[in-house]
Amino acid sequence: MKELITGGAGFIGTNFVRYWREKYPGDHLRVLDKLTYAGHKENLSGLDIEFVQGDICDPKIVAQAMLGIDVVVHFAAETHVDRSVMGPDAFIQTNVVGTKVLLQAALKNGIKLFHHISTDEVFGALPIDKPEEKFTEESRYNPHSPYSATKAASDHLVRAWHETYGLPVTITNASNNYGPYQDTEKLIPRFITNLLTGQKVPLMGKGENVRDWIHVLDHAGAIDMIIHAALKDPNIIGQTFCVGGNSERTNLQVTMELLKILGKDESWIEPIEHRLGHDSRYAIDSSKIKKVLGWEPQFTFEEWLPKTVEWYKNNEWWWKPLKEGRPLIDPADQKKLNKND
Repeated sequence: MKELITGGAGFIGTNFVRYWREKYPGDHLRVLDKLTYAGHKENLSGLDIEFVQGDICDPKIVAQAMLGIDVVVHFAAETHVDRSVMGPDAFIQTNVVGTKVLLQAALKNGIKLFHHISTDEVFGALPIDKPEEKFTEESRYNPHSPYSATKAASDHLVRAWHETYGLPVTITNASNNYGPYQDTEKLIPRFITNLLTGQKVPLMGKGENVRDWIHVLDHAGAIDMIIHAALKDPNIIGQTFCVGGNSERTNLQVTMELLKILGKDESWIEPIEHRLGHDSRYAIDSSKIKKVLGWEPQFTFEEWLPKTVEWYKNNEWWWKPLKEGRPLIDPADQKKLNKND
C-alpha cells in the first residue's frame, strides 16, 4: 500500500506514521507537512519514509504528493483553539481550503480511500450534570470556536465529495489525544513541562471542564482498523466513526494526577480566566466502532499518563527548544555536534 499522510510531522500524525511504519514495514509512506510551529521533521528521525515539505493549500504540491498514492490519511490542520480565537484566518485557510484542495486531487487521482481526521469539538458541548449524554455519529453539529467551526466545515466537505462525486471516504471524530510528541501549548504536555521547569500550571477557572482522553496510539489503531475495513468492505465507505478513550476527567482531576506523579502539591496551580467559548464537557460514545469493527481502547489513562510524563522527562531535547522558542535539533545531528565539541 502507498499512503499519503498529511500533517505527518505533527503530534497525532507523527504517532500514526511511527505506528504504521512498525506494523506495516512493507508499505510506502509519503508524509506531506508544512512544518509550522506544530510540525517538526525531527519527529520522524530515523524512519524509512518519503518526506515532502509543503502546504496542503498549494494545488501543485498536493498534485505531486498525490501521484501513485492508494490511501490518503488527512491529519493536517490548525488545531490550537486559543490560536483560532486570536487569529481565525489561518484556520479557515488550512482546515477548509486545504481540505478542498486535497479532495480535488484525490478525486482526480482515483484514490482508493480518503480518511479524514476530525474532532469531537464539532458537536459543541455537553452538560456536566448529565454524564449519560455523549456524542455519537448522529449528534448535531454545533461548533463553538473558530477551530471547531473550520473542522466542522472540513467534515462536511469530505461528505459532500463522497455524496456528489463518489470519492471513497471515511471520517473519525476523536476525543482529546495525549502521548509523545504533543506540542507544549496543549494541556497535558504544557503542565508536565511547566512542572519539570519549576513553573506553575495555568488552570482555567476551577478546572471544572470535562474532557474524554484517548492515548494517541489507540487513535492510530482505530484508524488502522477503519482503513483496512473500508478497503475490503464497500459498506464501510462513507461512514463516520466516533473514537473515544472512555476516560472522562475534569481538567482539575488531570492536573491533580500530574501533580501527584511529579511530587508537587496544589500550590503549583495558578488559576486563570476561561478562554472565550470554553466548552464545558466533551464525551464520546464509541459503541459503533466497537460493534462494527471490534475496536476498543487498549491504553488506560491511569497507566499511560505516567508513561507520558516519563517520555517528556526523557526527551528534553524535543520540548525544551519549543518552550524557549528555539528550533529543534535532530538527535543524530546532536550526536555529531557533541563529537565536535
